[in-house]
Amino acid sequence: MVTLGERGAGRAPGAPRPATRRPANGRGGPTSVQLKFVMATSGAIMLLYLVVHMIGNLKIFLGRESLDAYAEWLRVVGEPALPEQTVLWAVRVVLLAAVLGHLVSAVVLTLRARRARPVKYSHRPPVTGGSYAARTMRWGGVIIALFIVYHVLDLTTGTLNPNGVSGAVYDNVVADFAPARWYVTLFYVLSVVAVGFHVKHGLWSGLQTFGRSSAATQARLKGVSTVVAVVLVAGFGSVPFAVLTGVVA
Repeated sequence: MVTLGERGAGRAPGAPRPATRRPANGRGGPTSVQLKFVMATSGAIMLLYLVVHMIGNLKIFLGRESLDAYAEWLRVVGEPALPEQTVLWAVRVVLLAAVLGHLVSAVVLTLRARRARPVKYSHRPPVTGGSYAARTMRWGGVIIALFIVYHVLDLTTGTLNPNGVSGAVYDNVVADFAPARWYVTLFYVLSVVAVGFHVKHGLWSGLQTFGRSSAATQARLKGVSTVVAVVLVAGFGSVPFAVLTGVVA
């Protein structure tokens, strides 16, 4: 007779072993909670960069010398202790890692959500809860990714910029958003608005991931997220609008 403690040893020869429990994600990779933490952390890095980048852009209202001097400072900061552009490239590497981490985590979480419900609803009722920003996070992320590629080729490398002179940041921006190139301004503004929606929901969601949200603070955090998003949209959008209307020329 096999006792309770001897059941494992009393398994008949050739009988299959009991199935072992798989990790929650089914493949032994990072859990969904870990991926959400990566998204929140990478989102915080990108948000910090956006704020600093916006402040730098606003120097265009102080004139050509101020903006070009700021761009030159970014290239030489850290000298002579560090070679030229070392700090700038370090920021770019960290930012690229944050973007990739954010993107990969979002894709994996989306695929897991679809696998969890392999059969689509025959009829999905209209979404009544949640914000517009929350319902468009994925499409907004695609638009932002495409905009980043264009923005780098336009105002970083100068490849797509009509002026494209290295170091002449002020002139490059003015040439880029000239009235005749209104379509570029429109694309830029629409992309910035997409960034605003993404930040609005992402900041609120990230604070929840970091445990800074509760039922009592929901409205306050949503308000803060909205204000941050509006400030970013207004700050970034003011530059092409000023060039388009002739305020900056």
